[in-house]
Amino acid sequence: MRTAPPAPVQGATPVTHRALAPDLARGLMLLLIALAHAHMYLGGHPAGFRGYTLDGDALDRLVAGVQILLVDGRALPMFAALFGYGLVQLANRQLATGRSWPQVRKVLRRRSLWLLAFGFCHALLLFFGDILGAYGLIGLVFVGLIRREDRTVLRAAVAGLVAHVVVLAGFGLLTISGPKGDTPAAMGDPMEALMMRLIGWSGMTPTYFAASVVPAFLFGIWAARRRLLEDPLAHRDLLSRIAVLGTAVAIVGGVPLTLIDTQLWTPSDLTAVSAYAVHSLTGIAGGLAYAAIIGLVAARMRPGHPGPIVRALSACGQWSLTCYLLQSVIFVAVFTPYLGGLSTRVGDAAASGIAVLTWLATVVLAALLAPSGRRGPAEVLLRRLTYGRR
Repeated sequence: MRTAPPAPVQGATPVTHRALAPDLARGLMLLLIALAHAHMYLGGHPAGFRGYTLDGDALDRLVAGVQILLVDGRALPMFAALFGYGLVQLANRQLATGRSWPQVRKVLRRRSLWLLAFGFCHALLLFFGDILGAYGLIGLVFVGLIRREDRTVLRAAVAGLVAHVVVLAGFGLLTISGPKGDTPAAMGDPMEALMMRLIGWSGMTPTYFAASVVPAFLFGIWAARRRLLEDPLAHRDLLSRIAVLGTAVAIVGGVPLTLIDTQLWTPSDLTAVSAYAVHSLTGIAGGLAYAAIIGLVAARMRPGHPGPIVRALSACGQWSLTCYLLQSVIFVAVFTPYLGGLSTRVGDAAASGIAVLTWLATVVLAALLAPSGRRGPAEVLLRRLTYGRR
């Protein structure tokens, strides 16, 4: 008996049919990512747990304090939750075409494998703190949980939280006892920087970043099953609770490390490492809260009538992979000693100002090109590698 051929692969969702909240969240999230990454290109200064300089002036310390409290360790979980959310959306679109789950799982794993390759290239050429590789690794390992019951997903998330604390405590101990030196982004020799980027990425992807991504990724799967961001109006009460509780937990949990890294408090090493782990753990709640807040904002907008700013931010979200990589291109051009050379000449405040300008430039670029139906070049390449030319 002949088997019917599989249904054709569904193409990318047309821009006009995309849900507003997930794209808006991704667009705003890229601002937090830029702020969290820019100071990591600085060198020549002693740095704290989160990489901010310890010898900056009052403005640098103020900026560092605000970002440690509200940005660092909060942007990555938000990004991870949106990644899990988007993977469920992608699987649902594939299943809706009539494809079987084994076929869909194969597509998702192929996409994750290419994301891992993107991350390798990103680290090789631009930035040791790449997170694409971690997403690809998580997608390869945990894609099966998309079809498992909620209880299993939430249990895995709790186990991920435990692993997260253990890994972060280990990195905190390394920060205190390990050698101090410039980050790969601030090294003057391009080949030495390249080798150090690969070494750092190879170690951080399966440990630090993967442990940081897993819990939020799984919570994103849970949220996508309930369409929390696709239909935020129907889930306004739940999103409100997540927003309020998550923000409160993140702020309370972030205060101790903020005081330590801005040198307003000098506790014992054990207390400092504990504060570092608590900061990162509560940051997961903060990342989920930020996504919920954006969902609530989207729920208040008239359907089909976003303003020009919202349209621009959503366009940036549609181009999130391209804009993320463009940030690294600009930072390398501006900061590295063998190009722009600002890594040793500016402080945290100036680096954050450059981050905001960089993010604005990517928003403008996406806003100009996305409304015509164009996909970001990185998004087009990832789809071509995943699905072929069909």
